[in-house]
Amino acid sequence: MPDVQISHRTEYAYQRPVGLMPHRLMLRPQDSHDLRLHEATLTVDPPAARTRWAHDVFGNSICHLEWDEGLRTPHLRIVSELSLTHYPAGTSLRREALDPLAELYPFSYAADEIPDLARLTERQLPDPERQVDAWARRFAAREGGVHTLELLEEMTRAIKTEFTYVGREAEGTQAPAETLSLGSGTCRDFAVLMMEAARSLGFAARFITGYLYEEPNAPNQGAGATHAWCGVYLPGAGWVEYDPTNGIIAGQNLIRVGVTRTPAQAMPVAGGFVGDPTDPLPLTVEVQARAVAAPPGATGGQSD
Repeated sequence: MPDVQISHRTEYAYQRPVGLMPHRLMLRPQDSHDLRLHEATLTVDPPAARTRWAHDVFGNSICHLEWDEGLRTPHLRIVSELSLTHYPAGTSLRREALDPLAELYPFSYAADEIPDLARLTERQLPDPERQVDAWARRFAAREGGVHTLELLEEMTRAIKTEFTYVGREAEGTQAPAETLSLGSGTCRDFAVLMMEAARSLGFAARFITGYLYEEPNAPNQGAGATHAWCGVYLPGAGWVEYDPTNGIIAGQNLIRVGVTRTPAQAMPVAGGFVGDPTDPLPLTVEVQARAVAAPPGATGGQSD
């Protein structure tokens, strides 16, 4: 039950003052049984003339910012600070958490859930040579069937073991077939590979953006930046989180901020400017996410 402090600073700088177009922020997590948000502070410089909060189609908390048309500024600085308590399932997720009918793969989702899960079971990216299909089948092709949790855990750990993590500042993700061919990628690429592999086997999967917090003597790839992983829907257990970059199962050390069908829908900060294309200077993004000592008198247990 760690208490976690997160600071996320995004700063745009320009050679000449520019106008600011509307921006869309996905930086605030939702309270849930596994996450209690104590404080959230958003600082914007220059201040927006209009700020509006809304929930998107997935239920994520979205902040919309607008500035007056006449504003000109040499920079835009957005700082999000969060204080929260995390109640991860971690290794407590056991086989008995599943609906008995879903313990062994393959299984079928309940008829009343299929309409809601349908788009999340569909492949979102091309796989013309069926490379992703072939890679996914290695985890499911076993005589007598395979335990569902073991299949997904093996897939998660195979990505961590067999692929090389590389940082990439450019937006967007590689196609899963490209990740398989290169043997390397970012956390976004690995999340998409696992999502598409799971979908090829009939699982409903979704993309997750958020933060990976560090604990002493537990270094992880992707800490110190926004992080990406995926969730798979399992009857009885619900949405179970898998981080193939680090081999993390069931949300340990992961702070979920946004869930979407595709990575393109999960940008933490998105917007534009009015000016010359040569005006932008290099973007600066700094993220600090760390577990801190629990306050005096704090006790363990699940959040209500």
